[in-house]
Amino acid sequence: MNYFELFSLSPSFQLDLQGLAQSYRELQQQYHPDNFAANSEDNQAAVMQKAAQINDAYQTLKEPLSRAQYLLRLQGIDLTGEQQTINDIDFLMSQMALREQLAEIENAADPEQAIDDFSALLKQQRSDLSSSFEKAYNEQNFDLAADEVRKLKFYARLKQQLQQLEEKILDY
Repeated sequence: MNYFELFSLSPSFQLDLQGLAQSYRELQQQYHPDNFAANSEDNQAAVMQKAAQINDAYQTLKEPLSRAQYLLRLQGIDLTGEQQTINDIDFLMSQMALREQLAEIENAADPEQAIDDFSALLKQQRSDLSSSFEKAYNEQNFDLAADEVRKLKFYARLKQQLQQLEEKILDY
């Protein structure tokens, strides 16, 4: 059973996250180990495994990047741990510019405002890439969809680096 089936959802990039969370809570309640305390050890182990699967499925589907990667995995394209480079020169140049902009935030006149501005920029660009991924995926252009996920990974790293910088600046 795939993760979408587990939550009675159609495989899709766009999800009702509140519905997903509700289904998750219901399944967690149904498969809570306390409900099976009187059962055999084998049955308890199976329930624990099911609860772990429910947790993994929820964590994967609730985040757009991991959901996109999972959708591609269902199509036989596994990008986990992949080291393939991106051949889009314009994208790579924009990434270099973003990294330079990120490096300048710490020395900005108003670092908090610079963080907010950079965060908004990243959010918009991630949103654009997510839309592009969804369009390619829905059109079954899985090669393009995979390229968009590779690009989204760059933005995930930038977001993480921005969060680290923000923590460093706010700790002062």
